[in-house]
Amino acid sequence: MEHGVAHEAFDAGEARYELVVSVDARRSGQYNDAEKPRMRQRIYRVLESALAQAGVVRDAVHMEDRGDGVLMSVPGRIAVSRLLGLWMVEVHENLREENGSLLVPLGLRVAMHVGPVRHDSRGISGRAVDLTCRLADSSVARELLDRERADLVLAVSDSLYADVVQTGGKFIDPARFAPARLALKEGAVTAWFHLPGRPAPDTGALGPEEPGDGGVAGTGGVPAGVSAGAGGAAGAGGAAGAGGAAVSPADPSPGAVDGGDPDGEGHEDDEDGDASVRYAAQGDLSVHQHNVYQQPVHIGRVTGAGPRKD
Repeated sequence: MEHGVAHEAFDAGEARYELVVSVDARRSGQYNDAEKPRMRQRIYRVLESALAQAGVVRDAVHMEDRGDGVLMSVPGRIAVSRLLGLWMVEVHENLREENGSLLVPLGLRVAMHVGPVRHDSRGISGRAVDLTCRLADSSVARELLDRERADLVLAVSDSLYADVVQTGGKFIDPARFAPARLALKEGAVTAWFHLPGRPAPDTGALGPEEPGDGGVAGTGGVPAGVSAGAGGAAGAGGAAGAGGAAVSPADPSPGAVDGGDPDGEGHEDDEDGDASVRYAAQGDLSVHQHNVYQQPVHIGRVTGAGPRKD
């Protein structure tokens, strides 16, 4: 038995579809050498207690230490819905209990995806593992945890959302998940984010991340670099329509409103010579590129009888 996991013996070259779970601690670099062991103990206590509370045998789960987190894989004989539902509920409750006595609460970013996983004597590998780790490390997960002052954020892959979350189940409510478009090293992907015990997060309010980060916020399949949300303004290179309508480049939907068409070809040339940008909006359109604001700026129109705020 390797890694304390009761996996059947199989060749390292074989891949089996398993649930991959990545758990990362918030701002682990801010813990000093004396604090980190205690932080790690708390993470394992939260996760392993939740396994027992969810009725999942510890030896059935592969767990790899990552210093500031844990990488897990769960064999297919254990229902994914059990980890997505009851286990996540118990993780959240255990984490809240741990944080009740801490001046600086422990925050966890958890990501899940199902895909082919290869085991060897040193651990697990495969694209499924890479994707799961990217989701947990994405800027959307990081920003949601900070902005909402939450203890825990869960990110699931688009395929896992479609196959398991969307159908619902015990402790699984698809209405509490919100999509975001991420620009990963391997390419753009859609992921779904959930804050346990709360309504679906407003991922459209998250701005584009800095170069080199894990992903870029967006909603409803909006391309990376474009943020669409209720009353939200576009990030760099993006646009937001009135009433939260999704606005995206290269979206020639009927009734499209172009930001300008200097060459008469049905698109707007940008200053870099890219003639492929097109915008569609169901209302006012505001496009902002390469701007630097020195003071607070209000973008959009103010409705209602109250005084106008510029």
